Amino acid sequence: MSAFKRKIRFGMVGGGRGAFIGAVHRIAAGIDGQLELVCGAFSSDPQRSKDSGADLFLPPDRCYGSFEEMMEKEAALPEDQRMDFVAIVTPNHVHFPAAKAALEAGFHVLSDKPATFDLAEAKELKGIIEKSGKLYGLTHNYTGYPLIKEARDMVASGKLGKIRKVVVEYPQGWLATKLEDSDQKQAAWRTDPKRSGAAGCIGDIGTHAENLAEYVTGLKISELAADITAFVPGRALDDDGNVLLRFEGGAKGVLHASQISVGEENNLNLRVYGEKGGIEWHQNEPNTMLVKWLDQPMQVYRTANGYLGANAASASRTPPSHPEGYLEAFANIYKNFANHVRAVADGVEPEETATDYPKIDDGIRGMAFIEAVVASSNANAAWTSLDA
Repeated sequence: MSAFKRKIRFGMVGGGRGAFIGAVHRIAAGIDGQLELVCGAFSSDPQRSKDSGADLFLPPDRCYGSFEEMMEKEAALPEDQRMDFVAIVTPNHVHFPAAKAALEAGFHVLSDKPATFDLAEAKELKGIIEKSGKLYGLTHNYTGYPLIKEARDMVASGKLGKIRKVVVEYPQGWLATKLEDSDQKQAAWRTDPKRSGAAGCIGDIGTHAENLAEYVTGLKISELAADITAFVPGRALDDDGNVLLRFEGGAKGVLHASQISVGEENNLNLRVYGEKGGIEWHQNEPNTMLVKWLDQPMQVYRTANGYLGANAASASRTPPSHPEGYLEAFANIYKNFANHVRAVADGVEPEETATDYPKIDDGIRGMAFIEAVVASSNANAAWTSLDA
């Protein structure tokens, strides 16, 4: 039993009125009843931040006008009142300064992805994290699905044999028109190089595909050849990308991410093929995974059944056939991070599942992937190594 006998308190940077992902984070954080939102700097507009906090029934004195004010005032509170960690849910250009401020003020950080605005910031952030001694996590939430954890364990145990081929795709269609010219807030910042960074689609969802491929296979992308395009006239950043992958150890792969694939929703799919077998998983039906073999019929794995391993079991909350999806997978990142925070507070070694969440090294790899994709595409799809 933990000596840390209370809910873990967290604050939020970003995620105010009109934001999408902030509400997702708050729902995910609340699913297991272990976390409590106690404060926030919800917008770069001080009044909007305070109004957003009021929407969430937070005390006015815990709704801050800026993240700098939030870190200073929270750090000055008594230990039994201040937040334990910060969730950063802003556009990309705020990730680094907010994380730096939080870590240097003595708070753990759980950040939306990508980790930073560019690779140089990500590498600098790693040094800040190490110096602070605090925890840092990234919400690559698709790694939280139970059957993704089962797939990872199958690969790690050698059941599929040596991995030969990886196919990962993330097509969307919501940016098939120049939506950023309307009042659509999500489209506006994602297509703005000053807020999004060097890439649009590749930074937004391509990094999810990259992270998922590396998480499941345990293999790192060593080099890539990429072709990215801004199909919508006048768009400043890519809205479609096609990437060939070479992994350490000899496996090859294909990754495509698109936000102009008309009619697609969030159609994230993964296929991994080894010498003995393969797996196929689709986010449209995340509670099902196809397992294919050289010498026996295809099998259908389903979430929450007793034949799954311990990691998949720990990521499930309901009996079989009660659908668990995006929010529950997101909640698994929060649950594991919270359990790690609790272990640190107790001064004990965390359980293995508590450390199963993306960290700064994953963030650095994501930023290196973005920069390699952009560089490769600018060089007519030349093979380019990842600087991670």
